[in-house]
Amino acid sequence: MGFRIGLIHGDGIGPEIVTEAKKVLDAVSCVYGHTFDYTNLLLGGASIDACGVPLTDETVAEAKSCDAVLMGSIGGDAKTSPWYQLPPEKRPEAGLLRIRKELGLFANLRPAYLYEELKDACPLKPEIIADGFDLVIMRELTGGLYFGERKTVVEDGVRKAVDTLTYNEKEIRRIAVRAFDIARKRRKKVTSVDKANVLDSSRLWRAVVEEVAKDYPDVTLEHMLVDNCAMQLVRDPAQFDVILTENMFGDILSDEASMVTGSIGMLSSASLNETSFGLYEPSHGSAPDIAGKNLANPIATVLSAAMMLRYSLNLDAEADAVEQAVKRVLEKGYRTVDIMSEGCTQVSTTQMGDLLAEEVKAGH
Repeated sequence: MGFRIGLIHGDGIGPEIVTEAKKVLDAVSCVYGHTFDYTNLLLGGASIDACGVPLTDETVAEAKSCDAVLMGSIGGDAKTSPWYQLPPEKRPEAGLLRIRKELGLFANLRPAYLYEELKDACPLKPEIIADGFDLVIMRELTGGLYFGERKTVVEDGVRKAVDTLTYNEKEIRRIAVRAFDIARKRRKKVTSVDKANVLDSSRLWRAVVEEVAKDYPDVTLEHMLVDNCAMQLVRDPAQFDVILTENMFGDILSDEASMVTGSIGMLSSASLNETSFGLYEPSHGSAPDIAGKNLANPIATVLSAAMMLRYSLNLDAEADAVEQAVKRVLEKGYRTVDIMSEGCTQVSTTQMGDLLAEEVKAGH
């Protein structure tokens, strides 16, 4: 089968990790007989340098012509990069927010899975992690505080900033449906996270989620306040299956969940719209301090590519092959520096990509 895939190499370590993920995808195409037609897209700082803006209309149109887009990382060092001397609407992250909106990417899916081989890297006590955990955070991505009206004014000589948190029931319903659909394929539990004891938007969120739950009698629904959820993630992460939440809460909780696994360098993510299209990217940032040093961990990007195979290209066996390749490489004791432990073999970014690609071929 043939597929058209957009590649956003991005900034910092982005070009390095996307190159290794492409290496693994090429191994998949070789083994399974698919054709992946790649097109390179500019976003973030790379787009600013080339085009003067973080995202062009041409890039949006090109992305829409693809079956899916795989992205590295966006942004740089806020203290030293000239990109952050620009107005906020022209900085790298503004391009990321815009492409999510332009492509209708309302659902962010971020797994947090603890590999048996990486338990020593988990910051939690062994008695807490026990047999590990496997959860998914479903974050609403195009509404809420990040996209509400905002302003900074001076009133009576005092500066005042206003950010508006807004959700309508349609936005809530469509993300809730996605969460329940995924829970139905997993362990059939949804934890909806809000701040309904304080916020009107959360009270509407809770009411709409309960309406959606009626269509999924086989899925258990529980509600949890966001502050309690933050505590429970470090107290007993295994209790969670699918965490459903709004944009800002999801942004914070997903980073917390990523570090509970031991390294954010291991975690993938998918941003989906109402079709099969998705934008896939690692959960971590651009790590400009190690860019170009062949030290970055490409596994999160490789696992993002596996999610792309599964959710956008409907290639479940191929996605399984990539995920199993990651497990086998870890079982054999190969580690990049961020997950290195005693008795293991440290490898570079490119070496890890080679090992993963070889395992995809060997496992067939």
